[in-house]
Amino acid sequence: MDKIPVTVLTGYLGAGKTTLLNRILTEPHGKKYAVIVNEFGEIGIDNDLVVGADEEVFEMNNGCICCTVRGDLIRILEGLMKRRGKFDAIIVETTGLADPAPVAQTFFVDQEVQDNARLDAVVTVADAKWLSERLKDAPEAKNQIAFADVIILNKIDTVEPAKLREVEARIRAINPYAKLHKAERCAVPLDAVLDRNAFDLNRVLEIEPDFLVEDDHDHDHDHGHHDHGHHGHGGLKHYHDEEMQSVAIAHDGDVDPAKFMPWLNDLVQREGGKILRSKGILAFKGEPKRFVFQGVHMMLDGDVQRDWKPDEKRLSKVVFIGRDLPEAAIREGFRACTA
Repeated sequence: MDKIPVTVLTGYLGAGKTTLLNRILTEPHGKKYAVIVNEFGEIGIDNDLVVGADEEVFEMNNGCICCTVRGDLIRILEGLMKRRGKFDAIIVETTGLADPAPVAQTFFVDQEVQDNARLDAVVTVADAKWLSERLKDAPEAKNQIAFADVIILNKIDTVEPAKLREVEARIRAINPYAKLHKAERCAVPLDAVLDRNAFDLNRVLEIEPDFLVEDDHDHDHDHGHHDHGHHGHGGLKHYHDEEMQSVAIAHDGDVDPAKFMPWLNDLVQREGGKILRSKGILAFKGEPKRFVFQGVHMMLDGDVQRDWKPDEKRLSKVVFIGRDLPEAAIREGFRACTA
């Protein structure tokens, strides 16, 4: 049975998460989503759209289900699992001030949840006008950007083009790997946000074509910060985000699982506090399928997924995003795992 994809939706107060949720809960998109919100009242959903509300679960007239986190997220998820088949995917909204990590971690903790659901993507809605200010005064805002697989830069109609480019550069300095959509009133196609399998690391390769060059070009790797200006970002002024960094490593070929798994487990146990997200797609020696893993802090989840396609290069790649990562040790450790 396929696991149900779960999208964690985050973003600072007023960035436009509510607008996006309302679209999901009211548009005739033909999909059924179960949406878990913190406070039903906050969404301000028109009561005429709610069908047969029981105490915690509301059905919308486009077939989506909406429920509130009054207690424990795991309990709600387990309740939803009993309704399996009634919806295609789950969306969990986090409060505007929250760090998305604990919500994302839920999908690695509870066995029943893990057996039935998979973290599909963390989507962050950011306000084009206020993001720069928020990044100065609110560490959560920075976490939300660093943590994201998909970022919706919303309200772009409220800023001048030059300011917009600057905000974009700030975002890229914190998280070069997320898929970025610019929008007014969160008007992005819903399939850009939901069921992304955002784990598609091909995105990383688009950004950094030289990412695949074997890892001996460490001289331009001082902190995993490159000037992405020459990758078609229209010569954006490149910001270094002193605090956040990402380490991306690729190996053209197979990795030895007997070395890699203990190394990865050891790394996240030791450095998990600093690692916000980790993900990878690996070619294991003697394994025809791709091994895909992702992690939040110390928690990891990994599995063999589809076969490598005949025309696909067996390529092993990992990405770590976090603070003060021991980059040289990570590169060295990964290199020692290659088959």
